[in-house]
Amino acid sequence: MKKLQYAAVALLSFAMIAIELSWTRIFSAEFYYTFAFLILSIAVMGLGLGGLILRLFPKLNEEDNLGVLFSLSAFMALAGPPVVFLLKLDFTHLFSSFLMFGKLLATVILLSSSFLIGGIALSKLFRNNYSDMPKLYMTDLTGAALGVFISITLMNWYGTPVTTFLIAAPLIIASFLFSRRWLKIIPAILTVLMVVLCLNSEKLLEAQGTDKYKAHIIYKHWDAMSKIKAFRYDKETIGMNIDNAAHTFTANFDGNWNRPDSMKFGFALDVSYLINKFDHCRFVSLGSGGGLDVLQALQAGASEIHAVEVNPQINYLMKDGGLAKFSGYIYRDPRVKVVTEDGRTYIRRFKNRFDLIYSFSSNTFAALTSGAFALAENYLFTTDAFKDYWNAMSENGYMMMDHQFYIPRLTGELLQALREMKVWEPEKHFAVYDVPKMNRMMMLISKQPLTPEVIELAFGKATPEMENFRVVMHPAADSLKGNLIDMIVHKGWNEASQKAGIDISPCSDSRPFTAQLGLWKNFSMAKLDKITPYDFKGFPLSKLIIVIIIAIVLLIVIPLNCLPYLAKGPRLRLFPWLYFFFIGMAFMILEVILMQQYTMYIGPSSYSVVTILLTLLLMSGIGSRFAGQIRARTAFMGIVVWILLDILLFSRLFYVLGGMSMSGRIVLSALLIAPLGFLMGIPFPKGSLRVKELVDWGFAVNGAASVLGSTVIILVAISYGFTVSLLIAGALYLGAYLLISNQKAW
Repeated sequence: MKKLQYAAVALLSFAMIAIELSWTRIFSAEFYYTFAFLILSIAVMGLGLGGLILRLFPKLNEEDNLGVLFSLSAFMALAGPPVVFLLKLDFTHLFSSFLMFGKLLATVILLSSSFLIGGIALSKLFRNNYSDMPKLYMTDLTGAALGVFISITLMNWYGTPVTTFLIAAPLIIASFLFSRRWLKIIPAILTVLMVVLCLNSEKLLEAQGTDKYKAHIIYKHWDAMSKIKAFRYDKETIGMNIDNAAHTFTANFDGNWNRPDSMKFGFALDVSYLINKFDHCRFVSLGSGGGLDVLQALQAGASEIHAVEVNPQINYLMKDGGLAKFSGYIYRDPRVKVVTEDGRTYIRRFKNRFDLIYSFSSNTFAALTSGAFALAENYLFTTDAFKDYWNAMSENGYMMMDHQFYIPRLTGELLQALREMKVWEPEKHFAVYDVPKMNRMMMLISKQPLTPEVIELAFGKATPEMENFRVVMHPAADSLKGNLIDMIVHKGWNEASQKAGIDISPCSDSRPFTAQLGLWKNFSMAKLDKITPYDFKGFPLSKLIIVIIIAIVLLIVIPLNCLPYLAKGPRLRLFPWLYFFFIGMAFMILEVILMQQYTMYIGPSSYSVVTILLTLLLMSGIGSRFAGQIRARTAFMGIVVWILLDILLFSRLFYVLGGMSMSGRIVLSALLIAPLGFLMGIPFPKGSLRVKELVDWGFAVNGAASVLGSTVIILVAISYGFTVSLLIAGALYLGAYLLISNQKAW
């Protein structure tokens, strides 16, 4: 029977983390990642609340109801997502419509119920087998590690919609194992329901209004990386939509380069002048997407082209899939090297290599690496990134980067990077353009001081009537002196920020939240009538959502975790209560920050998610197994030392060893995470062995603290960076050690 209970813990943990990952992917694509962060962070609270319910209602523990609990959890895991889509949530009116707010509450209840019921079952297994907690917690974490690996594998093999329902299978298996003979019909029914939902998954898991080009869609693909839809604009253009947010385009080309000038492709941002300044131009596109950058470079005569795209499915479509022939097989041209990797990760390998680095609309908001507990970011737009770009440029090289909203912030970052690299008169090495009709700004960076001729001709000739007509914001003409960019260059970003209305403080790899432009001074109740899913225009939406989650934890969840003090029976004393709270916060802080740090090194992809989470959870499980043999002092001091090593040494290794292959970076990351993961698995079972049957309460406190830690630390990281965040985690672990060291207080 004990082996069966171990199996139940593994199956349940497998399902819970797989549900979190697949739901994150589903909702971030259909509702934007900021709102996915909101609903899933609240939903996952249910896991810890399950332990609280078991403590408050002891009869639940007395009954032989594990089979029923697993069945209910499986049913809600299957029913939750499609019902949420039927509710037709419109998050833009979330704060202005009582109906929409009610739908949000219904969504949270629906999605949290599977976690809540699963939390009751898991707490029951912990409580009834507390003497075996080191082995039991090892099983819990190992099951979660397998859940990460298998769920992401399933998303890549069979698609995210199908996986969303398939991951209920472990719960159904557990239901079958623990159901009484006549109730085994329930898991059989749930299996049939799962199959039916899998067969109709794509229709059930799509929000209305996101599929604007439904009549023209020619291809769909949805894996662990992104949701891609390809559609025809006309005979000459196919567009691709990624996660209902980003767009890229592919031009119809017959493969014939011998055509007169009148029949050549025209590009809104024509960089042929820059390409032709070199006899053998080495060109790299960061975020090559549908290949327009590559097409332009080939047409202009570049001799070496690196097409770098983080999304493997897009590269497949362009090289061997449905867009290969349409695009004239340009990705098979001998001059083109197709690279499936993050642009920043790739560019770090090169020194004085590229004559033109081209970054057009390179961005992502996919909540891939975040789970439910982080805001998705990338590292293309940091001060450290500009240092890498500068080092990768040839002695006479150029770089072009554009964005609709980030350029003021990037201007300050570029200046800071050039000054730190001791570049003489850095303001002469770049120009900034405004392209009003295209609703974007551009930066042109040059290894050599820019001449007026290059500034004028870099992107082709343009007249005021043309779509690509641009105004030079720096170096500014007399009539444009005092514009925001000019102020940043000549007076510094700090003084210019008074005029900006958005956060333009430079970001670094330790604080890579470039997209978080919102400022609290821009918050007003009037602006809640209709909100946009991003912080681009200064409204601090992401911060507001985090504050809402924190308020729910502080005002509702934590007081609920104090309710057992009002009931009769054994109670956690103050020190053990605080101990579980501290280690819950600290564990999630480290998980969130490690995910961000090592994603930068490996590159944002399925590989980074699997490497980081699998290593962390698996090694934590192994550490739990030896919790009884390892002294508390050794574990806690080891965690603190490893955190200090991360701050002082490991982060610097990322730059020294940035040129390693993908496999090398994965192995190194696993080696650096593994010892810390091992030690992080020890504190919870150590505390559980002390509190014995009160472990369900400790589990509830730990769960509430996990959500609080994962949200608070994002606010800290946005403002102060990862180093401060890691130090907070270390301080919490030190506090937990002091608490567990006082045996009399337990």
